Amino acid sequence: MYRRRRRAYFVMMGTCLVLFVSAWAFVRLWSMPAAIAMCVVAMVIPPVAAMVANRKGPEDSWWDDPADASRPRTAPRPAKGGPTGPKGSTGPAGPTGDPESDAWWDELDGKKRRQ
Repeated sequence: MYRRRRRAYFVMMGTCLVLFVSAWAFVRLWSMPAAIAMCVVAMVIPPVAAMVANRKGPEDSWWDDPADASRPRTAPRPAKGGPTGPKGSTGPAGPTGDPESDAWWDELDGKKRRQ
């Protein structure tokens, strides 16, 4: 699937270049409105090509991928308790000290909050 999207991207970008170059190389000698119309069409092609190349396919199930436990939830910052955070913290990926924020992150990560 990736190869088809990549191929479509390159075909669309090649078409864009051919339209633009041919419009001002020889079509303008025949008809100026036609050359301008070709450039307008060429102007619309790159955003469409980017959308085609970057879209998610039906086999790309990004919504149900497990959370990456090795990635910290917040930016690592030294706290009062030392470089790993306050006592009881497990490092940068541990509790932030704000119970509301911790509950929000636990809900997003699919963890049950212990109280």
